[in-house]
Amino acid sequence: MTPRPSLGKSHYDGSALIADPIHEYITFTVPFAAPAKGAARGEPRETTEKDLIDSPWVQRLRYIFQLQSARWVYPSAEHSRFVHSLGAMHVAGRFARHLYPFLHKAAPDAPSANYIEELLRVTALLHDIGHGPFCHFFDDNFLKAYGLTHERLGQLIIREHLGPTIRKIRRSPSGPFAKGEELDPVQIAHLILKDKGKDSSHMPRWLTHLQPVISGSYTGDNLDYVLRDSYMCGVAVGPVDLSRLIHYTMVTEKGFTIHKTGLPALQMFLNTRMYLYSNVYYHRTTRAIDIHLRQIFGDTMQLIFPDDPRKKMDQYLHLTDWSLLEEVRSWGKSRNPKQRQLGDEWAHILGRNVKWKMAYNTVLKEKGQERGMDFPSPAEFKQRIRKELPGHLVDLPFEVDAAPLDPRPDPKDTRGIPLYVYDPGTQAVSTEPLEEFLDLLPTRLIQFRIYALNHATDAELSRAAATVLNKTSSSIETNI
Repeated sequence: MTPRPSLGKSHYDGSALIADPIHEYITFTVPFAAPAKGAARGEPRETTEKDLIDSPWVQRLRYIFQLQSARWVYPSAEHSRFVHSLGAMHVAGRFARHLYPFLHKAAPDAPSANYIEELLRVTALLHDIGHGPFCHFFDDNFLKAYGLTHERLGQLIIREHLGPTIRKIRRSPSGPFAKGEELDPVQIAHLILKDKGKDSSHMPRWLTHLQPVISGSYTGDNLDYVLRDSYMCGVAVGPVDLSRLIHYTMVTEKGFTIHKTGLPALQMFLNTRMYLYSNVYYHRTTRAIDIHLRQIFGDTMQLIFPDDPRKKMDQYLHLTDWSLLEEVRSWGKSRNPKQRQLGDEWAHILGRNVKWKMAYNTVLKEKGQERGMDFPSPAEFKQRIRKELPGHLVDLPFEVDAAPLDPRPDPKDTRGIPLYVYDPGTQAVSTEPLEEFLDLLPTRLIQFRIYALNHATDAELSRAAATVLNKTSSSIETNI
């Protein structure tokens, strides 16, 4: 029998596929089956994306749900930050391969195409690496007390815990880096930070051009979560033309730019994202659960993890949705009165016995306000509404929830990375067409709701809210 020929280092060696319901397949790099030609005997095996994906910090994301409270409203939304991070990595890689010719023309000092691809892929993979249980809710209700966000923690994890692995990666799915190129964890940590006003002066110009792929109007992150969350929730949303958006995106000397022909695809995406916020992330029951969580979360964390995470990163590694929920499940039978009380509250949440009932609901427009200006806080609204209630309800327990809906990209982007538009008619690159485009999108809105412990006072709360909001009783939307 003639022996079958060996394929050696074929096209199929050094990479693997992950089946995915959104992107069909996600490619990631794995060590070659055989050592590289000329490699010394006993040389350590190659470091690849597989090492990052299999690291404890990335695997930890399997145990953090993508949708912190909405999964109690949409039963099929059981997906994790882990699968979302893989999807974001895939989309960022597609952006990188498409953008590189434009980037190299605008910034000739940019590293090789394979380096740029891997830089954006690794950044997108790790963009959520600092998340704690309940994700963004955890930022607002725990990390904020320490002056932290999940992105700040993510920067620490990237630099100090994943940095050695990142530096050893030498190729992307498309091929090896140029000689002497090495991924810089500092650059990756810089890209994941979305703070307005962050200092990019010490970073190369080509890196700044790529920032919107990670934090911009449409990114590897939000393009994946809009597609993934709608699919996993079973929510029918408008189309998201991912390929068209990528195709009509470029880098010019001014920065991140979309071809004018691509603006309708951007409009569809932004409208779809707003629909998800309005009907999934800000669903009335989702927000009711969040109100209840907010009332018990601080005390819960004092018992579970009462420390600055930066001082106890080994313990933070094991703090997830799963670990927190398993802990609080046992508190109902605790001998500790505080634990027992909190355990009863958690039992209501875990049993979907929703504490707060919606009494009033409307959508407000921020008329006459510039972007970024403060809208009256829920606490201010609560105070005003209480003053309008009848005397016998002066001590009525109720909560005000004001969730912002802002679909519009900001042409002036205070982070210094505006979205430019290329007009093929004039061949000009500017933000002016984007400002015209904004007229096609809704203004900044507030999903405004009032919650009470039961529906007995819905009418009184509605009338008080109508007075405060300068609405007539006939024009307000309520659930009664």
